[in-house]
Amino acid sequence: MSDIEAIQAQLLGDIEAAPDAAAIEALRVAALGKAGSITALLKTLGGMSPEERQAQGPLIHALRESVTAALAARKTMLDAAALDVKLAAEAIDMTLPADAAPRGSVHPVSQVMDELAEIFADMGFAVATGPEIEDDWRNFTALNIPETHPARAMHDTFYFPPQMNDAEGRAMLLRTHTSPVQIRTMMSEEPPIRIIAPGRVYRSDSDATHTPMFHQVEGLVIDRGIHMGHLKWTLETFLKAYFERDDIVLRLRPSYFPFTEPSAEVDVGYKQEKGRRIVGGNGDDDGHAWMELLGSGMVNRRVIANCGLDPDEWQGFAFGVGVDRLAMLKYGMDDLRAFFDGDLRWLAHYGFGALSVPTLSGGISA
Repeated sequence: MSDIEAIQAQLLGDIEAAPDAAAIEALRVAALGKAGSITALLKTLGGMSPEERQAQGPLIHALRESVTAALAARKTMLDAAALDVKLAAEAIDMTLPADAAPRGSVHPVSQVMDELAEIFADMGFAVATGPEIEDDWRNFTALNIPETHPARAMHDTFYFPPQMNDAEGRAMLLRTHTSPVQIRTMMSEEPPIRIIAPGRVYRSDSDATHTPMFHQVEGLVIDRGIHMGHLKWTLETFLKAYFERDDIVLRLRPSYFPFTEPSAEVDVGYKQEKGRRIVGGNGDDDGHAWMELLGSGMVNRRVIANCGLDPDEWQGFAFGVGVDRLAMLKYGMDDLRAFFDGDLRWLAHYGFGALSVPTLSGGISA
C-alpha cells in the first residue's frame, strides 16, 4: 500500500469513527487546514519533476476530494442524529390546550345599533343612511328650523369654510342630527315610509355626558291617518324590547321642536340600585322617578310640504334618541367619554363577543 493510500485509509477510518460535529471539525483542520496533512502533500507538487507530478498529482487530488466528501457526509449524519435527539427531548404534547389567543370585542355602540335594527325590523322599519357632511338646507331649513334658531350658531354646529359651499351656494356642515336622512328619504321615496336612521352626528359640546361626536338613531313614519297613539305604541314596544322589561312606563310631556307639531318629550320611570339607574316602573311610585329619554312628535306640516308631499294626505311621526345614552343606561357605563378612548381594558369589560348577535327570539342582549 502506498503512502497516499495509507493516509486515505487512516483519515476515512477516523472520519467514520468521529462521535460528534466537534470531532469532525478537528479532523477537517488536521487534514485540510493550512497545516493539514493533505495540504502538505499538495505543497510538494511544486517541487516534483513533471513526470512525478503527473503520477502523484491525480492521487493527491483524489485523496482531498474523497476526504472532503467523507467529512461532509459524516457531518450531515451527525447533525441529523443531533436534531432527532433534540426533537425527541422537545416533543410537544398535542393533547395540552393551546394558549388563548387575544380576541377583539364588539363595541357597545355597535352592539346597540344592531339591537335597534333587530327591534325595529320586527316592526317593519328599514334602516336608512346618509352622508355625515350635509348642506344647510337639509340639516336645518327643510326641517323648519329658522335662520335665527340657536342650533345654527357656530358654538353648536361645525361649519365648513364658505369656499366649500355646494354648487347652489348652500353652507356645508357636519350634520347635527340624523334628521337629514329623513328629508332625503321623503324626497326620494314614495310613502308609506317606515325607517330608522342610525349614525354619527356632531355638535360642539364635551363633558361627562356629551362629546363632539356621538351616535343617534331617529325614526320616521309617513302614512295616511297616523296619530300620536301610533307614536306612543311604537315607543313603548321599542323600549320594552330594548330594556327587556315589561314594566316600562312612559310619560309624554308637551315640548317644542321646529320639525314636529305637536311635540313631546318622552320620560321613562326608573329607580336607583347600587348607584346605577335601572329603567322600569312608574316614575310616580315610591322609590322611582322620571328621566327624560328622547324627543318625539308628529311631523310638522311644513316639513312634509318641503319634501314635496301633500300634508293633507300624508301624516307621520318622528322620534330621536342618543344611541350612546341607551348603551349607558342598559349596560351601566357612567362616562360617555370612555366610549371613544380606545382603552382595551374598557372594551374587554364592556365589549361583546363577535357571535353575540341580537335576536328577539333569543333575547336581544343574550
